[in-house]
Amino acid sequence: MAENNDRAKKQLLLRLSPTLYSEITRWAEEDFRSVNGQIEYLLTGCVNRRKKSTGGRKEGENDA
Repeated sequence: MAENNDRAKKQLLLRLSPTLYSEITRWAEEDFRSVNGQIEYLLTGCVNRRKKSTGGRKEGENDA
């Protein structure tokens, strides 16, 4: 049962400016996604690009 809880999506409160929310809403509609799905898609892409650029290392880790 604990294994299922580890895989469950986490909920969080996110405050956005009306302008940013409007832009994300338009983008989501173009991609046929919900606003929540669009934000998750964008964050996932950002995290994956960061992993590639740092070689999977966490910030502050040394190559030693």
